[in-house]
Amino acid sequence: MVMVQSPSAALPADPTLDEIRAALAPLIARNAAFDGFGDAALADAAARAGVDPDVARLAFPGGGRDMVDAWFATIDAAMAERWPPEALATLKIRQRITTLVETRLALIAPDRESLRRALALLALPTNARFAARLGWRAADLMWRLAGDTATDFNHYSKRTILAGVYAATMAVALNDESEDFADTRAFLARRIDQVMRFEGWKHRRAARRIERPSLARFVGRLRYPGR
Repeated sequence: MVMVQSPSAALPADPTLDEIRAALAPLIARNAAFDGFGDAALADAAARAGVDPDVARLAFPGGGRDMVDAWFATIDAAMAERWPPEALATLKIRQRITTLVETRLALIAPDRESLRRALALLALPTNARFAARLGWRAADLMWRLAGDTATDFNHYSKRTILAGVYAATMAVALNDESEDFADTRAFLARRIDQVMRFEGWKHRRAARRIERPSLARFVGRLRYPGR
């Protein structure tokens, strides 16, 4: 897993707040290793990008949470750009998910200390729902890029499981000092294997399921013979 710098968005002449947020987020993340996701990191990022500090604060009204949210959004965008659906279509589903998770980790890897700061912020009890939403967003994007079109219960179970796998793998990567993140890759491979086995079991169970007798259908046949 080669570490990759996530790109910073170039600002147009008259940027919107969304464009400012996207441009500043990676710069804030680099500063957050030392300053955390707060005013100091934001001010330095704004100065580097040539953005008025007051305008920069308007782009992140929620403070540190919004900064983490915007940073993770740039990781989402970079991952999607690197692996469009047509590029993943040649891979098996297991390889698609593995590739996407590894790509996300590679994009975040250069800023591991900032990631520690971000996860510490998200671990606060008041941020539990917010953290869950960010995890769901990442898992949903990965499954959509992988070609998943499920709309039933599987839609939710796949994303919940993948969000857990990604969070656990990210925790391993934070302390992985092995060459090319070999330990993290091995951990991820084991978790993906478990997920694929579970998905296979679900499909086999569904295929073997025998339609249960319906009392309503039975009574209906008594009332309306021949139907």
